[in-house]
Amino acid sequence: MTEIYETCLVDVADYVATVTINLPPVNAQNGKFREEITRIFDSLGQRPDVRAIVLTGQGKLFSAGADLKDRPDPSVPGAYTTHGRKVREAFNCVMECEKPVIAALNGGAIGAGCVLALCCDIIVAADDAYLSMTEVDYVLAGGVAHVRRHFGESDARLMIYTARRVTGQELLRMRVASMSVPRDELMETAQGIARQIASKSPLAVRAAKKSFLVTENQPLQEGYKFEQSQTAMLATTADFKEAQAAFREKRKPTF
Repeated sequence: MTEIYETCLVDVADYVATVTINLPPVNAQNGKFREEITRIFDSLGQRPDVRAIVLTGQGKLFSAGADLKDRPDPSVPGAYTTHGRKVREAFNCVMECEKPVIAALNGGAIGAGCVLALCCDIIVAADDAYLSMTEVDYVLAGGVAHVRRHFGESDARLMIYTARRVTGQELLRMRVASMSVPRDELMETAQGIARQIASKSPLAVRAAKKSFLVTENQPLQEGYKFEQSQTAMLATTADFKEAQAAFREKRKPTF
């Protein structure tokens, strides 16, 4: 069943949700998009019929970034503060979603579109898709912290300072994308990964994503200690018992 929002399409089948940004002509992110994407990912993160999510764009672009016609008035006290909070939450909802999110880059992901893609857990790019941070071209700032999470220092600065496009094969070489595939193979590749994730224990996958989030900026010993706490928690669950039984009985577990 496809759920239709003003700015997105949401399809759920076989434990995989596909979220398609649907804001023609270039999927530019406005206030309505930010409100809906936050609501969508908060919901999908809690739905038992969803175990993995694919995020992509309708048409030729993943997202052209922020809609420059939908900017706050700097003369209004608090306008930029409120705007900035909503923008952050539109990204945070993807990073913090309990389910893994796969970005299927069908085309350009520019500015805020680039940041949105970098908030996903896994990036699969069409060969001719690209990431680009064009903030310097529009006398804006932002995205450095997200770019730095994925790119090496020299590549991150080159990208930010020049606003150049980094295409699918380059993203693969830089180890930013996990795969770069022909455009006509993109969605099947991304959804194949999502189906593989969906076949695993939902509790274990959720614990793994939580570990990535919590330990990202922690020292090694502290991070590993947290991961061990997740293992101890999982040992008390029905999924753990099923996995152990399947191992003994030489069969695939059913979660």
